[in-house]
Amino acid sequence: MSDTSPTQAVGSARRPSLLPAAEARQKLRRKRARMDRASHWGITAAGFGVVLALAMIFVYLFYEVAPVLRGATVTPQAQYALPTGDGRPQHLLLERYEKLGIQYDDQGVVRFFSADDGRLHTKFELPVPAGQRVTSFAAAEANGGITALGLDNGQAVVARHAFDLSFPDDQRQITPKVEYPLGTDPITIDPEGRPLLHLAIQSVTRGSGGTNIAAITEDGRLLLTRLDTRENLFTGEVEISTRGIELPMATDTPVRLLLDKTLQSLYVADRDGLVHYYDIADLGAARLVESVDAGRGDAITAMEFLVGTVSLIVGTEGGELSQWFLLRDEHNQFHLNRIRDFTAHSAAITTIAPEYNRKGFLVGDAAGHLGIHYGTSARTLYLDQLSERPLRMVAISPINGRLLALDDQGMVQVAGVWNQHPQLSFSALWNKVWYEGRSEPDYIWQSSSASDEFESKFSLVPLSVGTLKAAFYAMLFAIPLAIAGAIYTAYFMTPKLRGIVKPSIEIMEALPTVILGFLAGLWLAPFAEENLPAIFSFLLLMPVMMLLFAYAWSRLPAALRSRIPEGWEAALLTPVILLFGWACLVASPHIEVWLFDGSMRQWFTDVGITYDQRNAMIVGIAMGFAVIPTIFSIAEDAVFTVPRHLTQGSLALGATRWQTVLGVVLPTASPGIFSAVMMGFGRAVGETMIVLMATGNSPVVNFNIFEGMRTLSANIAVELPETAVGSTHFRVLFLAALVLLALTFVVNTVAEIIRQRLRTRYSNL
Repeated sequence: MSDTSPTQAVGSARRPSLLPAAEARQKLRRKRARMDRASHWGITAAGFGVVLALAMIFVYLFYEVAPVLRGATVTPQAQYALPTGDGRPQHLLLERYEKLGIQYDDQGVVRFFSADDGRLHTKFELPVPAGQRVTSFAAAEANGGITALGLDNGQAVVARHAFDLSFPDDQRQITPKVEYPLGTDPITIDPEGRPLLHLAIQSVTRGSGGTNIAAITEDGRLLLTRLDTRENLFTGEVEISTRGIELPMATDTPVRLLLDKTLQSLYVADRDGLVHYYDIADLGAARLVESVDAGRGDAITAMEFLVGTVSLIVGTEGGELSQWFLLRDEHNQFHLNRIRDFTAHSAAITTIAPEYNRKGFLVGDAAGHLGIHYGTSARTLYLDQLSERPLRMVAISPINGRLLALDDQGMVQVAGVWNQHPQLSFSALWNKVWYEGRSEPDYIWQSSSASDEFESKFSLVPLSVGTLKAAFYAMLFAIPLAIAGAIYTAYFMTPKLRGIVKPSIEIMEALPTVILGFLAGLWLAPFAEENLPAIFSFLLLMPVMMLLFAYAWSRLPAALRSRIPEGWEAALLTPVILLFGWACLVASPHIEVWLFDGSMRQWFTDVGITYDQRNAMIVGIAMGFAVIPTIFSIAEDAVFTVPRHLTQGSLALGATRWQTVLGVVLPTASPGIFSAVMMGFGRAVGETMIVLMATGNSPVVNFNIFEGMRTLSANIAVELPETAVGSTHFRVLFLAALVLLALTFVVNTVAEIIRQRLRTRYSNL
């Protein structure tokens, strides 16, 4: 007989079958553990990848923006003696290709020399009459190249330097020349023949127009001569008519004369620190308007126009620099005003050289310092020692890439210049800026113009305000509809109707926003303008109508109300909404006649409210429809997923369904609802096409619902394709993108913090 019992036999028979099962379970657990670890590290890596991608976006945008934060850089290149001959330098220039320098001297000689080493290229002798001496020099705005020599017999010689370009053997060749727009004969400025000690010249056009020449004679008289030129269409000869007047002299110590290129203003600076402004628009009524203290006790040692001849830059013996231009007062009279000051130099200002195509200027002082400043941004981009000797003259090339600086010993310092983005500063981007021609400082975005001396205005405040304005009105329209609809759909609506409504609203999110913008701009905007009373009646009275309908429904007999299945009551509102909308349209013209004298838009204008057809209201409605699906979908899911035991417990304790919604459902779902709102806000902030097509894209700073706006995203979409890569405008647009990204990042971060706190607070319900 065997010693093995039946039980043992059965156990031994089962053991082999159990071992593989246990091993299989262990293998499965190990596999799951490996998958869990892989998922953990995969999700962690993906999270870090998202953070890294976001950081790289920031890095790239900052890389494009970083150059605007740099100041100017000056790199010395050469030094040599200026080829002056027997004359004393009066004027120094550098042509646009930065190869030739130009020098006028007091012997009536114009020399063109190599900017690299100072070798004389060619020279021209101006037609100064024999026996006459040059006593003064003047240059018009540098873009025109017009100059004038004042003589000791009361006459002036007007010339213009220019260049011919040719390309022999595919090599650029620059051939300088000197022209005489008013003829080679000297022009009599002082009939008494006294020496002209100070001179100013300005010309309107080259072919035909007018030229003004102002002069101060040796005996202290201020003379103004206007020369009108007219070209004969048949012979090509230029006819010149001359008219001269004498103006009252306001100072005994003049140091500088300037004429603006509109031939309307004359400025005289003196050693007492005063600038005297003359109105010369009408020669017959020319007059001294005022004298202002520009030196603040110091003598004025230099004064020049910025490009455009609107702003004056005044330098003093104490090294101070200030910008001035004319402002119109309430009596329509112009007065000279001090607009801004710049970083002072440590020594007397000896020379000021304006840039050719922007509102910057270079300054040399008596200690050999060179300063590079910019008007609008009030930036001092560079201020350092360039020479051991006082600087007499500074010349900058028309492309702002190279400069020549002449000291009092006749030595020229040649230097390369990097100064690509002087217009930008924190003040110019985010504070009010006082631009030329404006009566006061303001926030302005205006990146282009047809005028050569146009001053780019890059304030980001109108774009930022426009972005927030568009998002605010969109959210004002979308939040009540989306959240109320989400609550009703998730909690009150029958499942069958919910299965129709929720997908229908969510599919709206796939609608291209360009279609919404197209409809808003071409249909909704004119429709709203023609039916303003209907629009406001519908928006303001529809909630009241819905409440009245709900109240009337609650008063109907229970037997009648029971015929409508629970959860289908909202379907009854559809005909009510349609009928009320139709009634608003029908009543709209009558309301305009009764309350607004026939035109609600004109009524807004009469009470001082600006109304644009494409305005924030249109954008709010159109963008609201684009945002509603996002908010609705997330909020509806948050409400629908509130645990049933919470709502059932509330109802079991005697609360009504609305009390349950307010006391239980909304607090529990609040993190999800808040996330929905923030997601909608992010969508509204970044929206481009609707804003682009449904508003006038006017960069204004207000929250008027009847005016348009320009947003950061729309501005980037409009202007980026048209700007030059690497230009200041290009980098400002990248800065706008960086601001937009930072704004959404901050908002989303704050929203996530609030959401987590709400979640923690209501997680124990």
